[in-house]
Amino acid sequence: MPQLRIPMTARSVDEPHRAATQLELLFDLTFVVAVAAVVAQLGHAVADGHAAQAVSPFLQVFFAIWWAWMNFTWFASSYDTDDVPYRLLTLLQMGGVLVLAAGVPAAFATGDYRAITLGYLVMRVGLLVLWLRAAREHPEGRRTALRYAAGIGIAEVLWLVRLLLAELGVLTGVALVVAFVALAGAELAVPMWAERSRGTSWHPRHIAERYALFTIILLGESVLAASIGIADVVSEGLHWSLVVVAGSGLVLLFALWWLYELEPSGDGLSNRRSRSFLWGYGHYGIFASLAALGAGLEVAVRQTGAHGALDPRGAGYAVAIPTALFLALLWASHSPIVPRSRVRPSVLFGAAALVLLAPAVGAGAGVGAVVALVALAAAAAVLVTILRTTTPGSAHPLTTVRSLR
Repeated sequence: MPQLRIPMTARSVDEPHRAATQLELLFDLTFVVAVAAVVAQLGHAVADGHAAQAVSPFLQVFFAIWWAWMNFTWFASSYDTDDVPYRLLTLLQMGGVLVLAAGVPAAFATGDYRAITLGYLVMRVGLLVLWLRAAREHPEGRRTALRYAAGIGIAEVLWLVRLLLAELGVLTGVALVVAFVALAGAELAVPMWAERSRGTSWHPRHIAERYALFTIILLGESVLAASIGIADVVSEGLHWSLVVVAGSGLVLLFALWWLYELEPSGDGLSNRRSRSFLWGYGHYGIFASLAALGAGLEVAVRQTGAHGALDPRGAGYAVAIPTALFLALLWASHSPIVPRSRVRPSVLFGAAALVLLAPAVGAGAGVGAVVALVALAAAAAVLVTILRTTTPGSAHPLTTVRSLR
């Protein structure tokens, strides 16, 4: 039972046994809905041969989802009180996520970002109030908290101005995209500016766990997207190509999860807190590639039933490209905090190269062969890493996984 009110003071950076709370897990569930909406829209666009037109709305909407989730996650790591006001403001942000999710189809179909902007506004208001509360109740971190509140508030006003100019027809086409890039850059600059005053007391192992859990959510979206495709295709009769795609897709997702879990993020963040921005921001690419992979797997499944406008090679690239991006970005995002990664860059980049070759090599045998080759390359990366790290004198890779707990 939460207390009515607890003073919002900074939590300890070395608090023992710090783990995700039930409220954080409930908060994540609303993002499951938002990510599912984005994956579904991207999958439909790719299947219809409109991948190029869907890239911009996908990246923009996913940025709003990722940034709102990330901001709350780092705040909660520093100031989670779990009292009644904190829970109610978290509920407000959850409502904003659902409003954003409702606006995803319109954003992809017609470029209408009104619901997206409204949902984002609700989320940011909730976080802004939390930072103002931290400024009032935690004098040592007041300057940092006020900087966060000011930055969030100013950025939100600019997002509303962008929407107004779009509605008036002043900003259209490329200008809208340029405005988005500029405002996204401003958002990214807010934490870097605020933390210069006095760093917040986020917990490294708690943050590592939260990111790992969001990774699992995105992998789960891939399973959901593929299962939806299977349900549509299986009504026409079960055939081997579908079985191969489904089985290979599951192996692929398991291999990517394994590779991510092998990275000692908790230890790296503990030892190199000053580089946490590079690691945290780098996950935009990791998370976006996993979301795109979910859409790609759905496209591959539908292609086995002759649904969609893509041939086996195109459907194969819908799986191969996000997989290769994930493998490359896995190393790029962790290299700032992990001096010597468990998963060597040569293994990741070698696997990424093989993945990108898979559609050209296996398309003649059908999309099932392509997905199987992609899964084989990812699984081989896991196997090579396990064999390398279990040689005499090397720590077992599961030691790294346990270190995150």
